[in-house]
Amino acid sequence: MPEFAAWQWMVGALCAFLIGVAKTGLPGVAAPVVPLMVLTVGDARLSAGYVLPLLCMADLFAVWYWRNHAAAGRLFSLTPWVMVGLGLGAAALTMHERTLRPIIGAIVLVMMVLYLRRRLRPDTPMGSAHPVPYGISAGFATTVANAAGPVMNLYLLSKRLPKEEFIATGAWFFFVINLSKVPIYVWHGLFSRQSLTFNLLMAPAVTVGAVTGKWVVQHVSPRVFEGMVIGLTAVSAFLLFR
Repeated sequence: MPEFAAWQWMVGALCAFLIGVAKTGLPGVAAPVVPLMVLTVGDARLSAGYVLPLLCMADLFAVWYWRNHAAAGRLFSLTPWVMVGLGLGAAALTMHERTLRPIIGAIVLVMMVLYLRRRLRPDTPMGSAHPVPYGISAGFATTVANAAGPVMNLYLLSKRLPKEEFIATGAWFFFVINLSKVPIYVWHGLFSRQSLTFNLLMAPAVTVGAVTGKWVVQHVSPRVFEGMVIGLTAVSAFLLFR
């Protein structure tokens, strides 16, 4: 049992809830999770091991809820480059987390500027987002900090998917990628009995979040949905510089 103070358990439960909401309804709403979990665990590197099982748990809900909406074909060209990013991220896990997070934040901000430029210029095809920088950035960011959400949100937004396909496609992507990260984290010793016990105790919060996210997305218009994703992506990028 982790020896956490009451406030640490409360913040951990909030993070688990936000992960559930983000996976099934509002991608990007979990933007504060990375810095909050660093604060809760007290170790920037080990916090990744606390977060990953919660993500995998929420992925199961998302894949099940949106199983009939995924546009898997959108991911084929991205997959090889994500694998490259995973390899780079695995090597970079030996670096200090304080060095890695600003790098990821800068990548996300560049991607967001490029997305907004295409969005504001109708003459530029929205599907022109090249898979190489997005794939490598997503693979790298998810491995070192579980922070690929902003990159993938921008990539999927560039494909102009309906919100249901947006969530479903992202759900399948992260389901596979997060499972792929498990052996990498085991190799680096990021899991422990304490972290896995924490994950088990946080399962109800993930469940409540997943149910809430599914309800929310059914009551949000596509325009509002896109605006929220962009806004939360920007917030998450700036939090990575802290």
